Order: sequence, then C-alpha cells, then structure tokens
Amino acid sequence: MPSSTMVKAVVSTPPHPLAGEMVPPTLFDLLVPLVFVYPAPTPSKEALKVGLSRAVAAYPHLAGRLAVDQRGRRSIHVNNEGMLVIEDAMAVDLASVVLVDAGVVADLGALYPRLLTPEIKLTRYSCGGLVIGLAFHHKVMDGTALDDFLSTWAMAVRQGTDFTAPSPFLDRGILTAVDPTTPVFDHGSIEFKGPSDALVPTCNRKTIKLSFTSEFMAELKARVGAPCTTFQCMLTHMWKKTTQARGVKPEEFTQVRVAGGRQLPGQGRTSRAVRLVRQHGVDGDYICSFLDFGAMADAEGQELMATAPAAGTMCCPNLEVDSWLRFGYHQVDFGGGPPSPFLFPNIPAEGIMVFWPSLLEKGGVDVMIALAEDHLTPFQQICYSFDTIPEV
Repeated sequence: MPSSTMVKAVVSTPPHPLAGEMVPPTLFDLLVPLVFVYPAPTPSKEALKVGLSRAVAAYPHLAGRLAVDQRGRRSIHVNNEGMLVIEDAMAVDLASVVLVDAGVVADLGALYPRLLTPEIKLTRYSCGGLVIGLAFHHKVMDGTALDDFLSTWAMAVRQGTDFTAPSPFLDRGILTAVDPTTPVFDHGSIEFKGPSDALVPTCNRKTIKLSFTSEFMAELKARVGAPCTTFQCMLTHMWKKTTQARGVKPEEFTQVRVAGGRQLPGQGRTSRAVRLVRQHGVDGDYICSFLDFGAMADAEGQELMATAPAAGTMCCPNLEVDSWLRFGYHQVDFGGGPPSPFLFPNIPAEGIMVFWPSLLEKGGVDVMIALAEDHLTPFQQICYSFDTIPEV
C-alpha cells in the first residue's frame, strides 16, 4: 500500500524573506508532470526526503498553499505546510516495466501525482531501481525555476550534511506591468480565451518518443542554408513531417503555437517556416505586453482562462511546441547518475510536442509528441528522413 509523508522545509534563522507572505501566482495555467527513471543503486527514501526538506527551504513557496489574499486575489500562502511525498513499492524489477516500446510511451499516470500543489511520488522496485514522479503547476513555478529546484534537491541528496542551500532569485516584483499598461499584442486570443460553446474535435491519440542524433541535427542545420538555432531547425522539421503525415495539402493554412506565446502561421514551405520561427520568437516586447495584459485583467477583475488545448482534444492541422532544450532535467543526478529515461508523460492533447536535450549524446535532441493514431504510422515512416530545404 502506498504511504505518504508531508515534508516541510528546514526552518532557517533568520526566516526566509518570503515566510508568511502571500505570493501572487503566475498567469500560466498548466500542470506539468515529469517522470525520472533511475536504475540501482539509488539513494534511500530517508536521504531523498531529508534532501527535499533542505532544498525546499530555498524555495519556500513550494511548501505553501493556494489561498486568497485580502483583495480577493488567488495567491500562494508561504506557510510551510509542506510538500506531499507519496511512497510506493513494486514487487518486480524495473527492467520488466516497459515505459517506451517501439517509440510509443506507455501510460505513466500511476507514476506521478495529479493535484495542483507540488507533489512527488517515489516508486521503488525490487531490483533497487527508482522512479520519481513529479507534478508542478505553472502557477507556482516555471520551467527554469523547476530546473533549478530539481538541481538543488539532487545536490542536497548527494552532499548530505555538507549541503549549503543556494539563494535563488524569487522576487516576482520584476515581472510587473508598466504604468499605464499598454499591451500591444492580442493576448486575449493567443494565451487566453473566453467561455465558448464551440465543439472541439477529439481523437484517439498516442504519445511517441523520438531521438535525433547529433549527426542528424548537424545535417539538418546544414540543409537549411542559413544560420538557425537547434529549436528553430527542430521545429521546422517536425512541423513539415507532421503536416505530411496528416495529409495536409500544401495550400492549406496551419499554425504552430510556441508555449509562452506566439502563434506562427504557415503554408507548407519549409523555408518559410524557418523564417517564421526565426522572426516571431518571444522577445522582451512581447513579454512586457503580456505583463501589461495580465495587469489590466487583474484590475478589471477578469478571470483569465488559458488557451492550452483541453485533454483529449485534437490540434490538427496545427501544432503546439514547448522547448526544454535549455533545461537540465535530463541531468538530475541524486548520486547514482542521470535518469534513464526521463519522460514527459501523458501529453494531454493531439498535436503537442516537447523538445529536450538527448540523454545519450551531446548535440542530440529528444522529442515527445502526441499524434492521432491514424497519423502515427505515416509519421514514423518519414520523421527521420531529410528533405531538400531551399536556402532562406
């Protein structure tokens, strides 16, 4: 039977500056689950929980609770109520659990918690292997903060009593709107939406994992014919291959939404897609506009609803991409080496994909994408093939 423990942060002297405060959540509304798989040897549950209590001391809002401040706004009460750690044990070897079979990712729902507060699930196997499942909400922390926190937790476990907590930058005051607020982009239809009775298409989907080698990436970039980043090149390739597998006609309009903002319109040509990805990135002006929009909505008492695709829906012929290429999730080492594998489970809607650095080699890229079952076979037949890409 699974057991649970509430792990509270080690109380420091003097107390953390945020202790007792009401911290505003971010505007993003997304639950992010992660699954890390570690073969033996792995640290004990006591070492993991002690390290967690030391790491949370540097990130006290993770041990807080959702609340409402004096103005009636949703907030995070930094009250050190603790992080829930669920422990489970399986009477089988980790090697007998097939997490990825022929590129198709298994249902990993039992390996991570599903509530809004930050939670961790530890599943121990008879061989000594360990699966760590996490669920963090974007209203509490973004990907960069989560990356820093996981590195801190792993360091606390490795170093034990020699661990010294870092001082991460937690001041959300820098993310404030200008006065007067002047949003210049249409965030109301890009990141947020109003109530709608419109029917949303659904489909049977499967999540697959792809691994592109460093040689593949070097060749792909060389074929573009102009300088481009790994993200720009990978997105262009995936956009083209999914469009082909879905049977989208060259003249049909499609778009890609980059997590965190912009929508990129296109009509099939890879060279055009590369230019769009390069020209429409999320820059400082876009972020300032987004903050202004959020401040205006807060002043007017609006309840913003994220435009992230609802679970089970179908984005086709469009896509949504989230880049973790600059994060170190694939390197989180609790003392026995990095995870093998690291997975983003349960992609909730068809057409969503996530990029991160390869677990196997520097310069490679791993991709997870959810596709309709009808499109899966044609996509897998062409996803590792090259096309001639005109110069841009």
